[in-house]
Amino acid sequence: MAGPDVLSQSEIDELLNALSAGEVSAEDMKGEQEQRKIKVYDFKRPDKFSKDQIRTLYMLHENFARFFNTYLSANLRALVHINVASVDQMTYEEFVRSLPNPSVIGIFQMRPLKGNVILEMNPNIVFAVIDRLFGGVGLPLSKPRALTDIEESIVRRVMSKALDSLQDAWKQVLVVDPKLEMIETNPQFTQIVPPNDMVVLITLQCKIGQAEGLVNICIPYLVLEPIMSKLTTTFWVASSMSKQSLPEHVSAIQQKLERARIPLVVEMGRTQINVYDLLGLSHGDVLRLDSQVDHELKITIGHREKFLCKPGLVNRKMAVQITKILNEGDTENE
Repeated sequence: MAGPDVLSQSEIDELLNALSAGEVSAEDMKGEQEQRKIKVYDFKRPDKFSKDQIRTLYMLHENFARFFNTYLSANLRALVHINVASVDQMTYEEFVRSLPNPSVIGIFQMRPLKGNVILEMNPNIVFAVIDRLFGGVGLPLSKPRALTDIEESIVRRVMSKALDSLQDAWKQVLVVDPKLEMIETNPQFTQIVPPNDMVVLITLQCKIGQAEGLVNICIPYLVLEPIMSKLTTTFWVASSMSKQSLPEHVSAIQQKLERARIPLVVEMGRTQINVYDLLGLSHGDVLRLDSQVDHELKITIGHREKFLCKPGLVNRKMAVQITKILNEGDTENE
């Protein structure tokens, strides 16, 4: 099936002006939409992605939205809401035509995959983030403009963190290493593939305080072609299930636990003295404890009493010999 028609910014403005002037009514547009039930199939531009692959990409980027939402909420100290609005396939020319000028467009790579990918953020969202990071309340500009050098540096950092979230989301399918290459503001200067090449467009709805806008991820088909077999719901489920119980993961956790350092304390005994005597203690003074010489001592591991022992010497060094294990078999104290 042919992809949905994508309107340019000028066409959107003309449509809004027609609605406000009364030349076109919302009822007329709804009626035309209901009457049109036949979709044109373009044999020159067949669909490249199946419904299952579109569904998998939707689930992948739902995870990305959650990770990126967590990062923005923590760093902006503001209420942030990000969710996947749609996943569509279209030509690259249709995607470029839908972008306003100026835009905030990050071009990055997803090694080991070849080719470039686009992360486009609506200027309303970008300037709201910048305003919030600079101490403001997070309001967008009344009229979008190009970024200054300082603002571009801030946006580069935010986009790099977004790519970290993208890397975490893609681990279920492929371990990728996204690297931001450049930031552009004019969509016409971002020709990463030929105009008629097919791309998949993941659109996310983003709301930061009072600012709302879209975040688009445009991935060309040529980038995803080597891993198309992995972009299925079956592979997604099998991958997530297998990663939960891999033997190497269990072995790695066990090795880290074995190397963990835990404080071990042998309690020789207890006594009570006043602060004056404590301040007057010096080398050679003797304190009388409440334990007997032939009594067993307690060994504390962390904050738990785990063993009983007796003190002694080994090669002229102080040592203890464990005589009893406390709470043996009690899982709450293991």
